[in-house]
Amino acid sequence: MDISGASAIVTGGASGIGAAAARQLAAQGATVVIADLQAEKGEALAAEIGGVFAQVDVTNTDQIKAAVEAAAAIAPLRAVVNSAGIGWAQRTIGRDGEFDSAHDLAAYSKVIAINLIGTFDVTRIAATAMSRNEPDADGCRGAIANLTSVAAFDGQIGQAAYSSSKGGVVGMTLPVARDLSSAGIRLNTIAPGLIDTPIYGEGEQSEAFKAKLGESVLFPKRLGRPEELASMVVETITNSYMNAEVVRVDGGIRMPPK
Repeated sequence: MDISGASAIVTGGASGIGAAAARQLAAQGATVVIADLQAEKGEALAAEIGGVFAQVDVTNTDQIKAAVEAAAAIAPLRAVVNSAGIGWAQRTIGRDGEFDSAHDLAAYSKVIAINLIGTFDVTRIAATAMSRNEPDADGCRGAIANLTSVAAFDGQIGQAAYSSSKGGVVGMTLPVARDLSSAGIRLNTIAPGLIDTPIYGEGEQSEAFKAKLGESVLFPKRLGRPEELASMVVETITNSYMNAEVVRVDGGIRMPPK
């Protein structure tokens, strides 16, 4: 699928994997809407790649609609990357046997709201706009790439909320792809492993920590680079025969319990 001259949306696009995907989509000729809460970083990246910044909280349906409308006003919206997400680490029960020390339910709900419900909300709103596009030679009107995590399969101790949310994104891949097929819209999911993003910090201690983490990767024994992950995101969008798949990009890692 050719996305040159089209518009694209990347949620969580101001940094990390989202920013790498936004750059590669722009290199393919798309005008990218960076949909993020980080205005300073988002505006800087938009200026760099000739895109547009839209302040979006993916739990806010009105803000999602505004970003989709902004993208469609530029050019037909043909590509969406759902990269916005948060993490949370807490064991299901505390060590003291008290109910008050069990996993914080509000935190669990927040992770689900952003990572899972937010992904679905962006998908349904963006796909509705895509359904109005003229189809290409294959009948395709657009493509969506959802970012999940290997935690969907190999959730570690304390990752109940995060793994639940990411597992939900995996679980909705096939049924949503089936729903969208009648409109000529493809949907795939990418599951990153350990990717070198700002979440790990900077400096010598951070580099040593990342090197230690990399030892658990099957091969190559390092963290993945955002651009390596982003290239798979772009492939699922531009390869017209990629549909309803969940693809791990993780160097072969299988996460241990902790």
